[in-house]
Amino acid sequence: MSSTALGDLWHGFEVALQPGNILWCFVGVLFGNLVGVLPGMGALAAISLLLPLTFAMKPVAAILMLAGIYYGSQYGGAICSILLNLPCHPPHAVTCLDGYPMTLNGRGGAALGITMLSSFVGASFGIFEMIFLAPILVRIAFMFGPAEICSLMLLGLLAGSTLARGSPLKGIAMTVLGLMLGLVGTDVTTGQQRFTFGIDHLYDGLDIVALALGVFGIAEFMKSINNLAPVKAGGTTVRVRDMWPTREELRRAVPAMFRGTFVGSLCALIPGTGPTIASFVSYAVEKKISRHPETFGTGAVEGVAAPEASTHSAVQGDFIPTMSLGIPGDAVMALLLSALIIQGIQPGPQLVREHPDIFWGLIASFWVGNVILLFLNIPLITVWVRLLTVPYRYLYPSGLLFICIGVFSSQNDFFPVGETLVIGIIGYILLRLDFHPAPLLLGFVLGTRFEENLRRALLLSHGDVRIFLERPISAAFLALAATLITIRIVFVIRRARMGVLLPEAAADSDWATADISTEQRRAAMGE
Repeated sequence: MSSTALGDLWHGFEVALQPGNILWCFVGVLFGNLVGVLPGMGALAAISLLLPLTFAMKPVAAILMLAGIYYGSQYGGAICSILLNLPCHPPHAVTCLDGYPMTLNGRGGAALGITMLSSFVGASFGIFEMIFLAPILVRIAFMFGPAEICSLMLLGLLAGSTLARGSPLKGIAMTVLGLMLGLVGTDVTTGQQRFTFGIDHLYDGLDIVALALGVFGIAEFMKSINNLAPVKAGGTTVRVRDMWPTREELRRAVPAMFRGTFVGSLCALIPGTGPTIASFVSYAVEKKISRHPETFGTGAVEGVAAPEASTHSAVQGDFIPTMSLGIPGDAVMALLLSALIIQGIQPGPQLVREHPDIFWGLIASFWVGNVILLFLNIPLITVWVRLLTVPYRYLYPSGLLFICIGVFSSQNDFFPVGETLVIGIIGYILLRLDFHPAPLLLGFVLGTRFEENLRRALLLSHGDVRIFLERPISAAFLALAATLITIRIVFVIRRARMGVLLPEAAADSDWATADISTEQRRAAMGE
């Protein structure tokens, strides 16, 4: 690590350890850990609930809190998977395969201990990734002009269509819908009103807060409220001394967690993957190279260590393409991207140079937050499990109330509340039709930047579109975009010929070895 990176990291710790910032980091990881154990809530719902709270906060504190919610929820999600065989969130579905059998064998506490150790190792490696890549990003930032940014936004929009699960055409359709919604309002170049239909409140465009809270808050609540049965958590107790693994378990778990960390870090650098894919891949790799693959699904400690390390490595690494390129790896990153823009911060290669406090403070806060999580989880695991008994008839109406209050407080106007309600209903309908909202939000966020830089680039070249091919960085991004399209077409043709979707088939073969219900299986696959 260079002396410059060390100095920047030291500056980041100075920012993260300021009393106000460390307090909001603590609030974020605590709240994230809490919602992580609640089925149907997760980071998306938690960030949606607390997003309005960030309006009055400083940008650094706001991002530290939201990021804490994200990786804090990953810790909480593993608790249900191991103790209750309940994959509350897709990235932890694989953990059920061996985590719950360990609980049945009386080693549930050890599985939780391995999970915490694996999570910390994976997260730490993801942080090192950001530290080493930061100096490169600073040098690249000076090479970006309108043409490069425009091509990058195009790549982001194409990669964003892969955020959708299922049909790639539905992902593209949602991205296009997001682009169309971004056109609503006043054209910044000509001053003309576009798609406002004479409504004064739409002259400034659709409210990004209303859009985010509508599709990720109200819509998700409406989808989950009828699909969740009460959880019987009585009798589930874990003592602190039970969480220490044996020497043999550590010997088998340590290599697995490092391999999982490596897989997760690679997946994080590929836009459109995220922690769910990383956990499935790491489990498959670990089972493939094991000398005793028949033990997987019966309580193999490697089956817990590798996916959890991979998940947390991917979670931390997901911030690299989001912060440096403006391309999120999953739906939560798309929402965090919106939070940055709400604060007036444009993610991209210039972020490290223009906002070093945010970038390096965020990196330092990862370590601070993960240490806080270690101390929080050890004494509070039983408390988190007991919270699963909270009736959903109280939980979800409270969440909707907070959303309405937050949207109203953003502008002191009732129109955004109605806007959020309408968007939420439409988002719910789209969810029921298997249209995932993440590409919609990404298209809305990136579409305006794409349009602005496209106009600037064509203005500089006097209308010559060859400027996008003549500039090397822009041409490289366009080549990546063309490669991405080609890969998607090849996958579609291959799946059509085989008559079966390979990821679902592979997952089904793994689920067949585990005692997991159909509902849990669907939740694990993100359906």
